[in-house]
Amino acid sequence: MMPSCKKASELMSQGQDRALGTLEGLQLKLHLLICQRCRRVTRHLGFLREAIRRYRDGN
Repeated sequence: MMPSCKKASELMSQGQDRALGTLEGLQLKLHLLICQRCRRVTRHLGFLREAIRRYRDGN
């Protein structure tokens, strides 16, 4: 089953804190294949995570 954008964003957020289960990961990947907006959100989350890590580490 294809998750909605809302569910996909929840999975993206949860994936930052824990390993997603096999089904969750598959659903998210499938959704990202067809949803450009959610792919953009994923890139933004990655950018923010890296920026926070660099700030915290002083780099």
